[in-house]
Amino acid sequence: MKLYYTPGTCSLACHIALHDAGTPFSAERVDLRAKTTADGSDFRKANPKGSVPALEIEPGVVLTEGVAIMQYVADSVGGAGVAPAVGTLERARMQEAMNFIGGELHKTGYGPLFRPGLSDEARQAQFAVIDAKLSWIEGLLADGREYLVTTGYTLADGYLFTISGWSKGMGHDLSRFPLIVALRERVAERPAVQAAMKAEGML
Repeated sequence: MKLYYTPGTCSLACHIALHDAGTPFSAERVDLRAKTTADGSDFRKANPKGSVPALEIEPGVVLTEGVAIMQYVADSVGGAGVAPAVGTLERARMQEAMNFIGGELHKTGYGPLFRPGLSDEARQAQFAVIDAKLSWIEGLLADGREYLVTTGYTLADGYLFTISGWSKGMGHDLSRFPLIVALRERVAERPAVQAAMKAEGML
């Protein structure tokens, strides 16, 4: 398998999932502006959407969208400890969290901050949107759990770690969410997270 990724983007969550799975894979860096891979090839030939992550399962078979990729990896090549069993409420809770992170926090929350020319006023307003989304997650953790699902670490935590990591570079203050900060610290210590971040030049 080959993961197409770009450092600092949501593809880190898939990189983490692959390391958690312990399966052999290669990783190829993508220049999202030029839509080229590290060797200069047209990335859109692998993924016509032109976005990362993309997972080439075998030649000619490519899966896109991070949430789908993470669950495929967990279910097909090694999900022990990172995804509850299919059909359980805990699995649905993980999917609930991942859909919220993907739709509400990633796209609706942080997404607009990547637009060029955003005014300071608009940026501050978007920070308020992010805070509202993070408040729901902080509330989940308020019952004493260490991760988003009561059974322990799942793919959702790696995804949250990835997306919330954008706060620092954007000037958004996470300190008002101490339970999320503590979760991030726990996730950061995981060997798979360390390995993925090192591979992407983030450590």
